[in-house]
Amino acid sequence: MKTSQNFARPAATGFLAAGLFACSLGSSPVVSREMLAHEIESGTAPVILDVRFESEYESGHVPGAIHIPFQSVASRHEEISLDKEQPIVVYCAHGPRAAWAGRALRNAGYTNVVYLEGHMASWEKDGLPQESKPARNAESEK
Repeated sequence: MKTSQNFARPAATGFLAAGLFACSLGSSPVVSREMLAHEIESGTAPVILDVRFESEYESGHVPGAIHIPFQSVASRHEEISLDKEQPIVVYCAHGPRAAWAGRALRNAGYTNVVYLEGHMASWEKDGLPQESKPARNAESEK
């Protein structure tokens, strides 16, 4: 499917739009796996950003997640095509790469960066749905 270079998503209408998070660790808001899975299932999920390596993404990722490797977020954040006040859920395998990417997004002016509780390791452990397909990013959508 051909799309524009940027990924546009409808504004979040669920828990993220209301600013309700499962928990918050310090200044880093976190959304629970169950809440995000529900938003995905109901079609109201926010932008979800997987910042792991391409091989990790292709082996299984949160449904609907776009892929920008953590080390490229600072230079490629505009591919998200998101109002910088809209929520964006960021995750990696365990957390450190997501923290780096989240910092890059905040430095670029994004004000609603949220992390997936437990990241992909916990998503997999809970047996939540995954997609396994080639990386979905601007370069592969051309």
